[in-house]
Amino acid sequence: MDEPGVSRQADNSSVAPLADTDAKVYRRRWIILGVLITSLMAIVLDNTVLNVALKTIADPVAGLGASQSQLEWAINSYTLVFAGLLFTFGVLGDRIGRKRMLMLGLASFGLFSLMTAYSHSPDQLVWARAAMGLGAAAVMPQTLSIISNVFDPAERPRAIGIWAVAVGIGIAIGPIVGGLLLAHFWWGSVFLINVPFCAASVVAIALLVPESKNPSPGRIDYIGVLASIAGLVLLVYGIIQGGDKGSWVHPDVLGPALGGLAILAFFVWYEARVKYPSLDVRLFRDARLSSAIGALSLVFFGMMGALFFLSFYLQSVRGYTPLKAGAFSLAFAVAQMLMAPRSAALVRRFGAKFVVASGLLLVTAALVSYQVLNVATPIWVLAAAFFVQGAGMGLVMPPSTEGVMSVVPRERAGAGSALTNTARQVSGALGVAVLGSILAQAYRIQLGPHLSALPAPARNAATSSITASQAVAAKLGPAGRDLSAFADASFVHAMHLTTLISAAITLLGALIVMRWMPGRAVAGATRQAPPGRRAMAGDGSASEAVPVNGAVPANGAAVLVSEAAPAGEVAAEGPGGPMAME
Repeated sequence: MDEPGVSRQADNSSVAPLADTDAKVYRRRWIILGVLITSLMAIVLDNTVLNVALKTIADPVAGLGASQSQLEWAINSYTLVFAGLLFTFGVLGDRIGRKRMLMLGLASFGLFSLMTAYSHSPDQLVWARAAMGLGAAAVMPQTLSIISNVFDPAERPRAIGIWAVAVGIGIAIGPIVGGLLLAHFWWGSVFLINVPFCAASVVAIALLVPESKNPSPGRIDYIGVLASIAGLVLLVYGIIQGGDKGSWVHPDVLGPALGGLAILAFFVWYEARVKYPSLDVRLFRDARLSSAIGALSLVFFGMMGALFFLSFYLQSVRGYTPLKAGAFSLAFAVAQMLMAPRSAALVRRFGAKFVVASGLLLVTAALVSYQVLNVATPIWVLAAAFFVQGAGMGLVMPPSTEGVMSVVPRERAGAGSALTNTARQVSGALGVAVLGSILAQAYRIQLGPHLSALPAPARNAATSSITASQAVAAKLGPAGRDLSAFADASFVHAMHLTTLISAAITLLGALIVMRWMPGRAVAGATRQAPPGRRAMAGDGSASEAVPVNGAVPANGAAVLVSEAAPAGEVAAEGPGGPMAME
């Protein structure tokens, strides 16, 4: 809705609110961003806070006595539900209201976190974590959707950059928070901390955040929603099973994975033909969106897989406590805080292609540097690698996320947000499962020759993981010292192999970006408008241009992209934007 005294500007040098944005909402847009980041923090923290608590939860006295498989499912059940439902809740938020969906998701996440903290058995823990994934999936897409609808396109890259910093910091400080809590409280405290975050966020959202939705949502795409859920859940389940079983040709792996791929293929085919798709797959024809999704997916594949086994390196090989192990992620967080807010300015100067590709190359260099790590390497080397990796992530995430959100029409922002978050979650699960499976197999092969003197039951147990190897060595007393040393050396060897594969993945991402992501000239170019689709300049005059993404709002007004404007910024927008404010 328009407010008296709110004028529109045709020049990006003086940023004006979107035509349908209330003046009060516009004035408090940065406060709204702070509220959204606070609500997001609990969700993001939970992605990594559990890693440092695994050894405690496995303890039969201090924890639940969970087995290795149960610990893996405590992580994977959350990711499985989270990834499978992101599209659904992004679409529902666009339809029923993003503020409503955000508050409902936070309330659910807080309640299920409380249940998880007081689980009495490993099975209860797994199911409660799956329920937490349900709440998280309702929250994550709405935050980015609201940002896209509150901020003017000229300010949106900066806002998304700050949002991306929050995501990176949450990932990085999760182990630190977990270590601090475990040093003073019981294992359930790593989940209980979510409750006050969620309660405070619900109150702040109710008071400050405006409601927004798609004013012309059409019909719900039930077939598309169900197909996206079924396909993603089956695919991620198959990936996780591959990591658990250490084999990719097992029927329990191939069946779900191939079934999921088949359903997702049907989903893509169907969405390209339905009138009201939950995901407009035709958007992938835009090189900016498809290359940005590729960059996000590949960098999270390499990063999450590496962070997963580096926690075992720090705690099992180097013998650090959870708190000391988590403290190393500070270097990652500091680098993100330094680079992500500056990414928008770098994009304006050098273009998104250069910035994103440079970030991916930094991540690749950090992963390659892990080759120098062994059982006695000075630990500052790892801290330096973490810093370089964090700097690279800070350069990749904001421009890639903005690249997706600038292509998706504002009234479909929930679907666009779900797309970026699904790419991160699915690729992160894939990274943990695939790289974890490679690590496990390389570890068994390397350690196997040193176990010939052990009885068969002990030999099988010792090769399942480094934690199990050290448990067997502890039972052997002084005779187990050699086994413990062999286990450490074998794990480091397997880690070297796996980080090289991670580096190859992120290097592939850099090559994809350099090949397909548009540069500054392409991102800012305009093209001839087809008949009946003329863009409106800020003064109401018609221009023979349409946006490079081809997305025209529901009311027919288009956005004119200036040749001089960097990616994600517009020179002017026609009156009457697509967002409905309540």
